[in-house]
Amino acid sequence: MGQISEHTPDNHVDRGPLREALERAEELCSQVNEGVREKENSDRLEWIQSHVQSEGAIEHLVFNSLTNCLGPRKLLHSGRLYKTKSSRELWAFLFNDFFLLTHSAKPFSSSGPDKLFSLKTNIQLKMYKTPLFLNEVLVKMPADPSSDEPLFHVSHIDRVYTLKTETLNERTTWVQKIKAASEHFIETEKKKREKAYQARSLKSSGIGRLLVTVAEAQELKACKPNGKSNPYCELTMGAQCYTSRPVSDTLNPKWNFNCQFFVKDLYQDILCITVFEKDQFSPDDFLGRTEVPVATIKKEMESKGAANRRLLLHEVPTGEVWVKLDLQLYEPTK
Repeated sequence: MGQISEHTPDNHVDRGPLREALERAEELCSQVNEGVREKENSDRLEWIQSHVQSEGAIEHLVFNSLTNCLGPRKLLHSGRLYKTKSSRELWAFLFNDFFLLTHSAKPFSSSGPDKLFSLKTNIQLKMYKTPLFLNEVLVKMPADPSSDEPLFHVSHIDRVYTLKTETLNERTTWVQKIKAASEHFIETEKKKREKAYQARSLKSSGIGRLLVTVAEAQELKACKPNGKSNPYCELTMGAQCYTSRPVSDTLNPKWNFNCQFFVKDLYQDILCITVFEKDQFSPDDFLGRTEVPVATIKKEMESKGAANRRLLLHEVPTGEVWVKLDLQLYEPTK
């Protein structure tokens, strides 16, 4: 079709319909190819789920799921690596949110990822270390990159992993892919923070501000196998958003978290408080939400001053939050 279009004069009556048909055909091919890639990615994630034991993870890890902040999990690269000092064989998997090192109890020979992901492969892998999140890693070439030994370093918080590939080309591939994935993760988080900051900075059009202190929550729903949760709260008013720190292993967190919102419309603005369980490998679990119209805060303050409230969480069987609300309206300009 492309050749027909190229040899059709610009002023020919069929020129326009041919161009439109070509664009639609290319769009369809792109959709089909994307579907094939998604299916292959899903199949490989399912293979990893059934062949990698993840008991050492902080939480239950479902590979073929949404990530915490990057959308669907994608397998970007995989293959065999070696520890430099011991030459121990490791099988590495690079996802769009973390880097995973595993090892096999028995030696396994594979000429490439296709053989590794074969349905006939009965290899069982164990986590060598807990997953390394890509917003916390730094990948580096050795001090002498011209060396014939294909080494590279992965730094994670206070530890450095020195790994070796079988060829220099493989090293280059691993370094480039880890670096690109890490940069994408960090950039995504940065844009999210900037968006929240910009929304909180819109003071000029406001008629006042609402000071909020979320003191604590009680009797939250348990999410972890030990009967606890890692809860945090998210407060929003329109596009303005604040997030508290998570508190580990408790159903009764004490946050004492302070923030302020700029009020634009006294009778339309609503403060929303949502409590979540902090997860690392999947979207955070919902632990309840509650809403407070700003107009009700004004009415209560007229008689009582700053409002201290106990708010029940909705859409969950149990849970409540204790907050202090102080509404301050600006003096009208003369």
